[in-house]
Amino acid sequence: MRIKIIFEKPEGKIALPLQYNETVMGFIYKNINEELAKFLHEEGFHYEKRQFKLFTFSRIFGRFNIKPKKEIIEFQQKAYLYISSPLQNFLQQFAEHLVKKGELYLGRNKIFVSEISVSPTPEFSPQITIKMLSPLVVYSTFAKKSGEKKTYYYTPAEREFQDLIKENLRKKYKALNKSEIDFDFGIEPVKMDKRNEKVIMYKNTVIKGWMGKYKVNAPDEILKLGYDTGFGSKNSQGFGMWEGYNRRGKDTADVTVTRDGVKYTEDTKDVERM
Repeated sequence: MRIKIIFEKPEGKIALPLQYNETVMGFIYKNINEELAKFLHEEGFHYEKRQFKLFTFSRIFGRFNIKPKKEIIEFQQKAYLYISSPLQNFLQQFAEHLVKKGELYLGRNKIFVSEISVSPTPEFSPQITIKMLSPLVVYSTFAKKSGEKKTYYYTPAEREFQDLIKENLRKKYKALNKSEIDFDFGIEPVKMDKRNEKVIMYKNTVIKGWMGKYKVNAPDEILKLGYDTGFGSKNSQGFGMWEGYNRRGKDTADVTVTRDGVKYTEDTKDVERM
């Protein structure tokens, strides 16, 4: 399940840290009930020693200006982002809380939600083209002879990039469904450009990820899992969200219902068949 949230600041611009992933993650946790927040943060869904929170979010979209010296990004009154998860209760509770609370804070910005859109899961084909909505992160952690740990981030040109995304999906599937699955998986960049590499600071840690478009081969069930939870690692920190890419553009049908002053729009998206 995926929702799109449009938020506004009636007076002035929405000023956020240039590295705003932590701010958005905090916003999500503050707007779900304490019991669910504690479960996701402290327990989550387990595969052996790995813990998955099973949600992801996109970058923030909208017109903006960057002030490098102050390390801030300013959005022009209105902006939006997507949040995805296979846990419908989590997203429904989050959306309902945003509507009921009315007055919200994103960082130090007093905002209000003007629209919430529920996007039905697309019908996938075994081979699709996707576009990243937040950087795709793939890494391994190694122990040096000294005992110190080192993190290596893979590029889309390396074989491990594909292999580790597949392994991550396998573990997420087991954590969510409590059963194993065997599947073929392939991912390759449509066009790799150094400009697609993104370096993000998250809690004083450097994270490297990749934007861009990719061709993906996978069964529908795995594509749906990746659509809901994100590809790669660090999804709940705002990495790995994607959408189907269609060169002809998106075919969108809107059904709008007004409730409590908030417009809910249900839209459909086409996924390109290759």
